[in-house]
Amino acid sequence: MIVITGGAGMIGSMIAWHLNTVLGRDDIVIVDQLHHTDQWQNLCHRRYADYLDKDELFDWLKTSKHLDAVIHMGAISATTERDFNKLVQDNIRYSQQLWAWCAEHQIPFLYASSAATYGAGEAGYNDDENQINTLRPLNGYGYSKQFFDQWVLRQVREQRAAPPQWCGFKFFNVYGPNEYHKERMASVAYHSFNQFNELGTVKLFKSHRAGFEDGMQLRDFVYVKDAAAVVAYFLTQGEQAGISGKSSGIFNVGTGQARAFKDLASAVISSLGREPSISYIDMPQDLQGKYQYFTEANMDKLRAAGYTQAFHTLEEGVRDYVQNYLMQPDPYC
Repeated sequence: MIVITGGAGMIGSMIAWHLNTVLGRDDIVIVDQLHHTDQWQNLCHRRYADYLDKDELFDWLKTSKHLDAVIHMGAISATTERDFNKLVQDNIRYSQQLWAWCAEHQIPFLYASSAATYGAGEAGYNDDENQINTLRPLNGYGYSKQFFDQWVLRQVREQRAAPPQWCGFKFFNVYGPNEYHKERMASVAYHSFNQFNELGTVKLFKSHRAGFEDGMQLRDFVYVKDAAAVVAYFLTQGEQAGISGKSSGIFNVGTGQARAFKDLASAVISSLGREPSISYIDMPQDLQGKYQYFTEANMDKLRAAGYTQAFHTLEEGVRDYVQNYLMQPDPYC
């Protein structure tokens, strides 16, 4: 049995998709707490054993039989969240409790960190755990993820109780199916699709930083199917060799290639069979000074852990997303 917290979210539901369709597993318990009226549709195509509200999980764990792993994707993921007390409870305390349970019961623990921990990138985008204290997130969400990463590393460094395998995944700019409930926090790919269909143009932020032209802010865009595949790799890694064959650590999950927002918008429009039309708007005040202009994952550590699968190019991922999901009557994966 595998527990997926945040299993009705974008990445969580796509991990469940990968388990169903690639690994042929349906012994999954989905854990979440839905706040969007249509988010349940992320689960309609999934096969799983049970659904739990996040507040039910720890009582359920008291009576649960053997688990193969806890995949912890649940969190407040809005970079604009201003209530840090909520971030502490949902992104830190809940994660610490799950870590402690997995340590006590010796269950592998795979969790979502974030590329938001890197802030503006002054210290680079290297997932070297020895450099983690040099990072400076730009918002409370990023700091909550940074705090938990640091807490995990302290448990390991001080040889306190730890799960037999643990992995933190620093997801970069993930886009793809099942993100429709995220509203403002949905990917630029999703917003570009809707804007072009409605207005005949895609609106991108103007640049407020020297050296970056409008629309040429650079991000490492990673397709959600690739993000799910990375998590599943660590879930199944070393099954023949036992737990000693599994890797632990904090890993970047990107493509290793930064691309411009203009490239992304153009790929969306081209996938619709139309000629690109892009306009530029001022960045909202609440994002100015807290906006990443360049992200690019260093992928050496992931590759060194044995992950050899190729990532979708931006054009390949956007084409699959637009043509096989967004343009379909049922866009859910």
